[in-house]
Order: sequence, then C-alpha cells, then structure tokens
Amino acid sequence: MKATVTMLPIFAIVKSTNKLVFFGAVISLILSFESAVKAQPLHEMVFTDAHDLTIIGKAEESEMFYHRLDTSLHKDLPSVIKTLATRSAGLAVSFTTNSSTISAKWCTSKQVTDDNMTGIAYEGMDLYIKRAGRWQFAGVARPQSHDCSEAMIVENMKAGKKECLLFLPTYDETLSLSIGVDIGASLYPEKYPFKKSVVIYGSSIVQGASASRPGLAYPARLSRETGYNFINLGFSGNAKMEKSVVDMIAAMPMDAIILDCVPNPSPEEVLKRTHYLITTIRKFHPGIPIIGIQSVAREKGNFDTVVAARVARKNEYFKQEVRKIQKTDKDLYFISADGLLGDDQEGTTDGIHPNDLGFDRMLQKICPPILMILKRNKSYGFSN
Repeated sequence: MKATVTMLPIFAIVKSTNKLVFFGAVISLILSFESAVKAQPLHEMVFTDAHDLTIIGKAEESEMFYHRLDTSLHKDLPSVIKTLATRSAGLAVSFTTNSSTISAKWCTSKQVTDDNMTGIAYEGMDLYIKRAGRWQFAGVARPQSHDCSEAMIVENMKAGKKECLLFLPTYDETLSLSIGVDIGASLYPEKYPFKKSVVIYGSSIVQGASASRPGLAYPARLSRETGYNFINLGFSGNAKMEKSVVDMIAAMPMDAIILDCVPNPSPEEVLKRTHYLITTIRKFHPGIPIIGIQSVAREKGNFDTVVAARVARKNEYFKQEVRKIQKTDKDLYFISADGLLGDDQEGTTDGIHPNDLGFDRMLQKICPPILMILKRNKSYGFSN
C-alpha cells in the first residue's frame, strides 16, 4: 500500500494549536514592523514637491508635469505613441541643496517591470551631483512597490552646496514626486543645466532599454558629458516614422536632431518613409544638423539568419535614402552601425537592447562625430 500524505492548509494547523496561533501572530508583527521600517527614512526629513523645482528634458510644455509631450495637442498620433509619451524617460529634476541627506517619495502607475530591465531603470530614479565640474553618480531611489515608494538616496554627505540632477523613471509614468532634505537645510530650483536643444527620435534603445538605471540611458549620458540638452523622444517598439509623428516632431523647436529610428520599422517602411522624415524636418528647420544613425546590430542575428538579413536590409535602405538626400543637403549627416556594440556579442541584455557595456560602446562610437558636427554648426549656437 502506498503511503498517503495529506497537506493541511496553514490556517487549519494554526487553528488547532494555540501556541501556533501565538507564534504566527508574533511573526506577522515582526514582518509588519520590518516593512514599516524599510518604508521610512532613517531620520526626519522635509519634503518639497518637484513642481516647485526645475524639470528638464521635456520636448514641449504640457499640463501633465511629468509627461514628455502634450498629447492633447496632437490628435492624429497613434494611441501607443500617446501612451509612451506619458513615460518620463529623459526627464530630470534640477535643484540645489546643502543637505547631508537626500531622499524621495514618488508614485508611478501600477505597471510591472519588463523582464529585460531593472526595477530602478523602469520605475526608480538615480541622482547625480556635480563635483569639480563633472556630473557624478550619487545614489539610487529603489522602488518598493509598483505604485508609491519612499527611499533614501544618499546620506552622510559633507557640508556645502550641491547641484543635483534626479533622473526619473524611463519606462513608467511618474505621477508625483517629492524630494526630502534635512530639517533646516536649503532646497531650491537650479537653473537649466544644459544648453541648446538636440532632439533624439528613436526606439526603445533611445528610451533607455536596457540600461541599469535612468541616468545611463544614452541621451542622458550625452547631456551630462557634452553639456548640450539631448531630448529623449524614444518610443519603445514604435519609432516607425509615421506621418503624424514626423509632422509633430518637425514642428518642434530644435537646434539639431538625431534620427535613431531604424530598429523599429520594417525594411519596406524604412525605404518608404525615410525621405519624408528627413525632408519634412528640413522644411521646418533649414540649416540645422540632421544626423541619421543606422540600427545597432541585433545580437540575436549572430545565429538567426532571418534577423541578421532583416537588420542588414533596413540599414542598407536607410543609408541609401540618406545618401540620396545628402546630394542636395550639406547639413545632413550619417553614422554607420559598424562597431556600435563592439564585436564580442557581450553588449546586450537580450540580444536586442544594449546593456550598460553596450551603451558605453555606443557612446564611444557616436559621441565624437556628434560633437564634431554640432560644433561645426556655429550658426545655431554650438561652439567649442
């Protein structure tokens, strides 16, 4: 005869023994206390709503403080673009404080983090503080739930004024944010830290997948490393050069634009839509630098021949269309995909989206020519 094991529900076991009931209650109290402690800052703080500070990185002003675009002004946009525009990718709060401690309370939508991203990148934040003229990483705000969180970002800092940039979640919608400092410390909005306006239109890679935290998305790194204001118009999976999107972007104020939008469209869409994309922007902005970048290599294509062929076709079509327009447009530039992620196949998280190593390699490849192109165009205020 086979032995039969009956699994009793936990509540049945607890009900059967008073000692177990007491033990369960104690454990429950301990866990509740631990959660409460984790949710509280280590000491008392004074919080300021980020609305009273300086928000940077928005493509246009909007009633919704943490949205990149005012989608109510653009009725013809695809619905998915309107949704993605609510994500706070590329936005940051600029402020100055003399506090030894900085913390944050914030709420996002109840989305669950994607499987190819960290929680910090998706719905958390990271802080940079300027020291000796350079923006340096100071700490992260780790999300504790998929809606509202409170976190200590950095503490035990030396006395003195600190110029700060707090980068907001790349893939979630930020609903509210307050920044906490020591009681008696100053906290006030800082002036805009970057100059000019360089729009980057592109895919999830532009939006920030799969950097480990928001400030490591490549538009954010370009801003900190060059001093120019790179506007993140990354639309995950949906930078397909649709006419309504092109018309919206072309009408925006800008001093230059980078087109990193080859990864999402089909090869046929790249061939059909690239000309309209570039020439429409040029009609609105005669003379500004327009920089086209081919798609990064899909490392999935190392063995998947269909993926490799598809990316190659898209890149070839994009290059072909750019070269045609360059014959009559001296301010149109082209950056190839060669070596964007390195050649050791270690530059992505999932075979598609760059990891921190991949983004670093991208910047090493694209930053020098971008800077050279911008500084060459002194008529739009770019200078050495």
